[in-house]
Amino acid sequence: MSLSASFIDHFSEVTEPRRGEPVYPLQNILFIAVCAVISGADDFVAIAKFGRTKKDWFAKYLDLSAGIPSHDRFNAILAQIRPAEFEKCLLNWITSLQEISDGQIVAIDGKTLRRSYDKASGKSAIHMVSAWATANHISLGQVVVDAKSNEITAIPKLLELIEISGALVTIDAMGCQTEIAAKIVDAKADYCLAAKGNQPTLHEGLVAFFNDHLEDDFARYPVRRFETEENTHGREDLRNYLICPVPEDLPDANRWKDLKAIGIAINNTVRDGVMCIAIRYYILSRYVSGRRFADAVRGHWGIENNLHWQLDVTFGEDQSRLRKGHADTNFSILRRTALSLLKNESTAKVGIKNKRLTAGWDDAYLAKVLFGK
Repeated sequence: MSLSASFIDHFSEVTEPRRGEPVYPLQNILFIAVCAVISGADDFVAIAKFGRTKKDWFAKYLDLSAGIPSHDRFNAILAQIRPAEFEKCLLNWITSLQEISDGQIVAIDGKTLRRSYDKASGKSAIHMVSAWATANHISLGQVVVDAKSNEITAIPKLLELIEISGALVTIDAMGCQTEIAAKIVDAKADYCLAAKGNQPTLHEGLVAFFNDHLEDDFARYPVRRFETEENTHGREDLRNYLICPVPEDLPDANRWKDLKAIGIAINNTVRDGVMCIAIRYYILSRYVSGRRFADAVRGHWGIENNLHWQLDVTFGEDQSRLRKGHADTNFSILRRTALSLLKNESTAKVGIKNKRLTAGWDDAYLAKVLFGK
């Protein structure tokens, strides 16, 4: 199967949103859009311009007898495509190129597309919950949070869409809910959930337990540890990760499905001679090693640094004003797909911004990002 045929095969399941006989094949629209966003396009005008500029290159892969669509055509069609179908096809295509690691840490977190609101129509800004495979740097899926709801209702929907079997799923305190923990376990995965004041009985029990046993350095209770020390940019960071089997008398413990362990992460930061201590508490469905616990805690912030930050700084997501139909959601899916592909291309030793520029300049490099060869 040719490279273009492979792409088209993966996207054959996207429902054609247009009536009658369309002028431009849907696969052309999708393939050009993916390539353009990888190569630096951040709106539909840029996508159409990229398509026209690279027409000879696209002709190697596509039937362009109808030409390149206008930016209005790209906008109209992307506004009608069902996001769930589009994202599923993109993920299937990416994972055919890059196998997801066994035992993956999957971080789930939310992000608001701040300029997607529309005051005139009363459309609120889009808030999305995303899943990020921290080792492979792949966006596994995302769900738009309903305007009248919150992440607590969106996370279970996301868990139903993605494959997490065997993974260790990390979620911040918003997702520390008994129903979410049970859903993760039912999917044959494990959870590492941050616990804060939104679960007051559990949180108070965790604080009391660790305060008690930190006094004698866990002389009375089994513990697994891991420690890291970093000195960067004038800042000293000493991080301690401690994980213990769940104590029998932990308040609220029986509400959490398969709760096996509790953890604490203590971060001592010294900057300009001033020390700051941050403490976070966690519950886990598996008593893992100290290093694995540390990987889960630190890996969770990868979704912020490697996904959300890159989307804002490199892809300008926070500045996007797309609002029509599903266009804003589908363009967000395109950005996440482009970022996943660019992160997994390892031959160019430059940042994501310059990888995008290189893909726009160098057809051979763009093909390498797209097809892994």
